[in-house]
Amino acid sequence: MWKTMLALILLVLPLGAQQKRQLNDGETHGDPPFLLEEGWTPLLNGKDLTGWRGQSAGENQWLTTTGVLWERLLGPTRLGAVGRGSGGTILNGANGRTVNLVTEQKFGDIELYLEFILAKGSNSGVYLHGLYEAQIFDSWDSTEPMTTSDCGAIYHRWINDQGVGGSAPSRNASRRPGEWQSFYIWFRAPRFDAAGKKIENAKFVRVLHNGLSVQNNVEVDGPTRAAMDHAEAPVNPIMLQGDHGPVAYRNIYVRPLREIIKR
Repeated sequence: MWKTMLALILLVLPLGAQQKRQLNDGETHGDPPFLLEEGWTPLLNGKDLTGWRGQSAGENQWLTTTGVLWERLLGPTRLGAVGRGSGGTILNGANGRTVNLVTEQKFGDIELYLEFILAKGSNSGVYLHGLYEAQIFDSWDSTEPMTTSDCGAIYHRWINDQGVGGSAPSRNASRRPGEWQSFYIWFRAPRFDAAGKKIENAKFVRVLHNGLSVQNNVEVDGPTRAAMDHAEAPVNPIMLQGDHGPVAYRNIYVRPLREIIKR
């Protein structure tokens, strides 16, 4: 009898009163996962760039802002900052080209959620471990077959002056320039034996672009093009590409990788 009563109680409980971790099934559930599930840690503090550094010695023009302005008619290839100097959004400078931005912290197996906005024709990327790129590109309205240069791709490697490998997105999930978009990435770090020899490649277990699945179980056998200059390892930082055109990011959250529940 008590089992029947418990089942009835669970049926009428609101979703928020149930175990949030059960949502990790590789699908979207309305609001972003960091609002619905436990265990997420923000990588932006809403005030400044603490916890991040420029990749190179060049001037770091990344800035925090409360809002991003895009003008379809007056400046479609630019993004502007509103409330510059503080806020939960970061923008890659007034000209949209600056150094890449790298976390001070290093990560192993993680889930990563973030939101980004592009100007028309712009280009960026999220490098897991600073080495393996999930491509960000203005692929809106493209009628061509998706390639490893399109948004949501796992970018190709660069060997002997040509692109090798990579994984095109399974669909074009891009929104218009000037609209916020999202990536939700499940990432498994490469594995090494006791002697330090790599025995398993890094893997993008799943990538959702704007809530739609675009990558599943994609292995990456080495750093993709324009990766950071460090070795593959069990843990490494996250890098945001800042030198390819105007881009802004917000709501960057991570948590340890959890198994995707098969329903």
